[in-house]
Amino acid sequence: MKVGIALNMLQKPGLSDAAVFAEHMALGDLAEPLGFDSLFALEHHFTGYAMSPSPTQLLSYYAGRTKRITLGTAVIVLPWHDPVRVAEEIALLDVISGGRCLFGFGRGAASVEYAGFRVPMEEARPRFVESAQIVVKALTHDVFDWDGEFYKIPATSIRPRPISHPERRFYASSVSPESAEIMAKLGFGVLMVMQNEWPVAAADIQRYRDIAVSVGHTPRPPIILTNISVAESREEAHERAVTYLSRKFDSIDNHYHFSDGHLASVKGYEFYGKMAKTYSKMKDASYREKAAEFYVKIQIVGTPDECLQQIAELRRLTGTDHLATEFGYGAMPHEQAELNMRLFAERVMPVLQRDPAFTRAETVAGGGAPSTAAGVFVPA
Repeated sequence: MKVGIALNMLQKPGLSDAAVFAEHMALGDLAEPLGFDSLFALEHHFTGYAMSPSPTQLLSYYAGRTKRITLGTAVIVLPWHDPVRVAEEIALLDVISGGRCLFGFGRGAASVEYAGFRVPMEEARPRFVESAQIVVKALTHDVFDWDGEFYKIPATSIRPRPISHPERRFYASSVSPESAEIMAKLGFGVLMVMQNEWPVAAADIQRYRDIAVSVGHTPRPPIILTNISVAESREEAHERAVTYLSRKFDSIDNHYHFSDGHLASVKGYEFYGKMAKTYSKMKDASYREKAAEFYVKIQIVGTPDECLQQIAELRRLTGTDHLATEFGYGAMPHEQAELNMRLFAERVMPVLQRDPAFTRAETVAGGGAPSTAAGVFVPA
């Protein structure tokens, strides 16, 4: 099983943006020496929620500082960008990294980001689909053109040409059933942010698999993005998780504004609009505490042995063979994030990478259960 880290630069009171960034870059520099298999960069704009506006640029930095780890985007939000430019950035990163990248894509859900890029949110889904098709065509044809709804592209060539068929390692994040169907038909894998009960996530992944098979694609194992809190004692791990995952949870509505219900009337985002009632309850302290506790329960939290047990169950349910982890979240002090990461690397990761229980092919458990926390989730 492969294990990676994801960098999420959430603002910290009293620290400059540059100082926060430096802390997370230091965690990124630890990834290869500690034995991790991959490093993922997010994309967000205009707020302190995750100060990572250019994942391919950030990964280019690590391409020059590392030799073996896979570099991944989680995710590039296609509707915000010219797809020709995205294809160029992918090809260039493929060349300078020696072909050790994979690429996750998404369509985003924050109105503040759509407003900043002057793109109507109502166009997000068709823009995502058209852009994804263009990026694939640009990378697989020496010369390509396009005549679509949003883009008219004359005969064009991406140079330098990619060296490793990066389009075969495309993934997309999904929350809504409609997005899962789009991804499956495009032949993309699933990058699943762990944001709901595990059986529910497993059911979403199985739906993607069924659609992929129905249209002639062989589904790949999903990549799962989750938060980690590991410590020598269960109490210490849980205390850290409750403190800092709760703060991460608090940052969500500040960025996405789910609670005001505005997404209910946005075409293609009706799924998110259904969560307004749930998020509006967050003003109640007791409900907020329960929701945060729910979020803690669906992450990986505990002693090293407990973390291994939880990951084994997650793998059984979803069939994942690649776990992308966050260790510094919710404005956690850098020292604690590094201790969290180092203990996981020492006591948990070697088992995941080498034990036959985690390296053999996994049979995916079928079925899913209804969610008991309707609509409460935290995007990447």
